[in-house]
Amino acid sequence: MFATSGRAQLAYDCTGVEDGPDVLLIHAGVNDRRSWRHVVERLGARHRCVAFDMRGYGETTYEREDGWSPVADALAVLDAAGLERPVVVACSMGGQAAIDLTLAHPDRVAGLVLIGTAVRGAPYPDLTEGPTAELDARIEAADAAGDLDEVGRLDAWMWLDGPGAEEGRVGGPARELFLDMNASALRAEDPGEKAEIPSAWPRLQAIAVPTLVMIGRLDAEEIVVVDELAAGIIPGARLRFLDGVAHVPHLEGDPATLDEIAAFVDAIG
Repeated sequence: MFATSGRAQLAYDCTGVEDGPDVLLIHAGVNDRRSWRHVVERLGARHRCVAFDMRGYGETTYEREDGWSPVADALAVLDAAGLERPVVVACSMGGQAAIDLTLAHPDRVAGLVLIGTAVRGAPYPDLTEGPTAELDARIEAADAAGDLDEVGRLDAWMWLDGPGAEEGRVGGPARELFLDMNASALRAEDPGEKAEIPSAWPRLQAIAVPTLVMIGRLDAEEIVVVDELAAGIIPGARLRFLDGVAHVPHLEGDPATLDEIAAFVDAIG
C-alpha cells in the first residue's frame, strides 16, 4: 500500500489485528521496512503493525522535493493506514523522526520505543580514536572513492556487528538482508533538502508519553553516550541496555530486544 505525501508515494505494510494498541515502525537509515520482520511476527497476533519506507528507501517512490519533512511523511502514513494514536517503535534515524513527531504532534503518539536512536541537536562527542572513529574513517574513504560496495560492507560491520565486534558477528539471512537494504539506500536518488525542524534535544523534557530507550552494548560509542543521556532527560523513560548486540538488534531477531518491545507495547494496551 502507498500513502501520498507531497511528491512521494510512501510504501507501507499493515499487518496484524486491531485488538491491542496500534504500532508504527520507523526504520534506521541503513535499513528499510523489511528490518521489522521479527517485531511484526512477535506483535501481529495482538496488534496492528504498520511499517513504512522513508524517502530514499525500499519501495517508496518520489520526485526531488525541497522542504519535505519526515514528520509530515509519518503523519501521512498514520492517516492513510487509519492509525489514530499508535505506539511508535523506531531505530536510529527513524528514532529521530519519532521524537520529532511526538514533540510536534503529541496527540498522535501513545508511546515511544527508541532503539539506538538519533536525537536532533544532541551533543554528540567528537570521537578521534577507538573502533567507531577508525571504522568511520574507513567508511568516509570508501565513500570518497565512490566504492559503494565497500561502504556497504563497512556499514554492515559498523551497524549490524558493532564497531568493536568482529566483522561478520551476525551472518546468514540477517546479514544478507542488511546488505540488500543498505545497497538500495546507498544508490537512491536524492529526495531533496529536508524542511527545517527545531532541535529536539532541549525539548526532550516535553515528551509526556511512556518511553523505552534501548541501547545495544556493541553500538557506536557516541550513540551509547547520547542515548543514555536522553533516557535520563525524558520524563519517566526506562533505559534498557542490550548485551551482545549493536545498532539494529531487532533485525537479527535478538530475543531480549523482542521481549522488551512486546512487553512495553502490551503494557500500554
